[in-house]
Amino acid sequence: MKLSEFRDQLSGLQEIAFELPNGSLVPEHFHVTEVGKITKQFIDCGGTLRDEEKISFQLWEENDYNHRLHPEKLIKIIDLAKDKLGLPDADIEVEYQGESINKFELGFNGSNFLLINMQTACLAKEKCGIPDKKPKIKLSELQNSGCNPNSGCC
Repeated sequence: MKLSEFRDQLSGLQEIAFELPNGSLVPEHFHVTEVGKITKQFIDCGGTLRDEEKISFQLWEENDYNHRLHPEKLIKIIDLAKDKLGLPDADIEVEYQGESINKFELGFNGSNFLLINMQTACLAKEKCGIPDKKPKIKLSELQNSGCNPNSGCC
């Protein structure tokens, strides 16, 4: 989800809820402790130079159980960060504490923001010798073009 989409979704909500991949919710007394711009310049295993820019949000919780971050307050934080940091309209990456710091992509289901697990991937499969996945075909769906065992063709 891009920053503009997130901001637009916030403007129509009464409260903010983040749903983890296992279906549980981030406790409602969470804080957004960081809004930042991440710029990454790297070379992939195929030798291609790449630039990547993302927006980072860090969620954090403390024992201040009465704390609630309302959508209009988060919109103000986003607008301040856009002004001070020159944030682009880039994809959002959300950090949240697990056994270590977990990073998630962001989605929306109409009521909750979804924290979506991220996956590693090879960006240069064609140069690394990684074969394309072969299509899986159900044998029951194949048309029989062979001869009948009783036809004498075998």
